[in-house]
Amino acid sequence: MSNSICRWGILSTANIARKNWLAIRNTGNAVVTAVASRSVAKSQQFIDDCQGYSPFATVPQALGSYDELLKRDDVDAVYIPLPTGIRKEWVIRAAEAGKHILCEKPVGVVAADVSEMLAACKKNNVQFMDGVMFMHSQRLNKLREALDDGESVGKLRRICSQFSFAATEEFVSSNIRVSDELEPLGCLGDLGWYNIRFTLWAMKYEMPHSVSGRLLTKAGGSSVPMEFSGELFFRDGVSASFYCSFLNENQQWANLSGTKGFITVPGFVCPFYGNEVSFDVSNVKFVPRGCDFNMEDHTRRVSIPEFGNSAPNAQETNLFRNFSQLVLSGKRDESWGQIALQTQQVMEATLASARQDGKAVPVAT
Repeated sequence: MSNSICRWGILSTANIARKNWLAIRNTGNAVVTAVASRSVAKSQQFIDDCQGYSPFATVPQALGSYDELLKRDDVDAVYIPLPTGIRKEWVIRAAEAGKHILCEKPVGVVAADVSEMLAACKKNNVQFMDGVMFMHSQRLNKLREALDDGESVGKLRRICSQFSFAATEEFVSSNIRVSDELEPLGCLGDLGWYNIRFTLWAMKYEMPHSVSGRLLTKAGGSSVPMEFSGELFFRDGVSASFYCSFLNENQQWANLSGTKGFITVPGFVCPFYGNEVSFDVSNVKFVPRGCDFNMEDHTRRVSIPEFGNSAPNAQETNLFRNFSQLVLSGKRDESWGQIALQTQQVMEATLASARQDGKAVPVAT
């Protein structure tokens, strides 16, 4: 391994990998050296398309199997956007091959799978992280400052979020995200993972003592969630709600409210193209004037100059830059794996509740 460059292999030519090719290209401390698919032709087409838009100085190698990529000496880390149903097998194989692993979410089908993956990574001394890009946005640092300043929100009491998009008929009939075998967690795994992660981040990774879930709509003829809502209950009376769906127009917002004010976070997962990375802090004031009064909304916007995956500090670029730096440092940070496991455990508990008609269930840790 080079002392300054982390060499990446991509397992799969999924569309999200195209975005992350560009992110790796923009890091300054990483390159793609190989791409694997089930055929060399498919890998080569992916490489040709990406090289045409954002080329690496040395053209990555096109491979016709995932095993072939894991055997290469010029790959330090692998990005795995494979379907959830087969992800566990390839994460463990990658760990056993000594490759550091950035894994798409949901990390596994069940929490027990994630525990096995993390055990394999620890045994083979490789770094593990899930691909939640907003965790690497510069916005989170400013948002934490506002949550902790004692005045913007006061004591945090409630967290709400929604992540949804309206799927096309083609998506509903053929996309793997409605497949019982490949993506059994449906919208809960694909979208709800972000809702739950944002809530855990806001709570500084305190786990809820219990949760409740509702599977509002399922894919036809299957148990795959198409529309899901959940409630999380924490100590000291703090609660959180989330809604995720393949049936509603694209929304991705979060609201954190407390005893003194509230914060609204637009585009909390991935800011819409051309928008500022920002959030609004609102404090309501009741101002009496004789026998008249004003109910005043005092809102200030906090903006950070980071948007678009071509930006040098875009969250996806920071994700790969931060991961590559961990690899290059030779030091593992197990907290990333623990955060992924916590997210999976909460998600699993909400689904268990939904299968019991919304009964509150404890979160297994």
